[in-house]
Amino acid sequence: MSSSRRLLIVTATLSLVFCGPARAQEEPAVTEIQTQDSSSQDSSSVKKPAQENAGGPWHYTLSPYLWLAGAHGTVGARGHNVSMHASPGDLLSHFNFGLMGAAEARYERFVLNGDLLWIRLSDSHALPFPGLGSTSADVRVGQFIWTSKLGYRVIDHEKMKADASVGVRFWHLGQKLTFNPSRLGLNFDGSQGWEDIVVGGHVELPAGKKTVIDLAGDVGGWNATAKLDYQFMAMLGYKICNKVALLAGYRYLFVDYRPSNLSVYNTVTSGAIVGTTFTFK
Repeated sequence: MSSSRRLLIVTATLSLVFCGPARAQEEPAVTEIQTQDSSSQDSSSVKKPAQENAGGPWHYTLSPYLWLAGAHGTVGARGHNVSMHASPGDLLSHFNFGLMGAAEARYERFVLNGDLLWIRLSDSHALPFPGLGSTSADVRVGQFIWTSKLGYRVIDHEKMKADASVGVRFWHLGQKLTFNPSRLGLNFDGSQGWEDIVVGGHVELPAGKKTVIDLAGDVGGWNATAKLDYQFMAMLGYKICNKVALLAGYRYLFVDYRPSNLSVYNTVTSGAIVGTTFTFK
């Protein structure tokens, strides 16, 4: 069973677990208050809705997602650069394992959030080497991206909510190239990692009773580590119950990292994104 199918099954199961109890609580509790008119009226029942639970100052969300992204750009090592272009279908066909998700904790107007993207790709093809016979190459690539930001809700109105944030994005790239039979000087096994300080924002616009538009982005790098590192996304959320919302939208991520004249990682990763948000209070 593929990792994407496992994610869908787990998400559907959690949605049933969360929405079942939530729907049972959607009807406001009714309190019967006995009133008595001392002059001539008998006691009667008056129905009043109970106050909603504010849920306290702490709020938590968990958002597993699947990013159906393609990638293109320039990747180079040891002074040799290669242009690459892969569609979402290309990446999915070589997808081995992945973990994608975001989480947020909010205390009143202070917000702490994190986003994780971890994928492993592999491929094996026969390559033509004149005079060397049949040769195959086993390619394995891993990418780990973690973004963590601390923010403050500068606007908290019913029709608009906006957060400003600052944080760090950590990148780790691992790649392994092995020829069979082995070719001296051609096999490669290496990795690189770096951190970028990023500043960003998030805007939430209600579009109906059950729908909301989320716009978010951040930018970093500034030649401190990467030359430039930024992303933006636009999401549409639909609330299926008080604690669960479905998400769909688009995400774009760019990075230009050149630690030396012999190495370059300049890529764009973009595409549709779907997920689910679970709310804890």
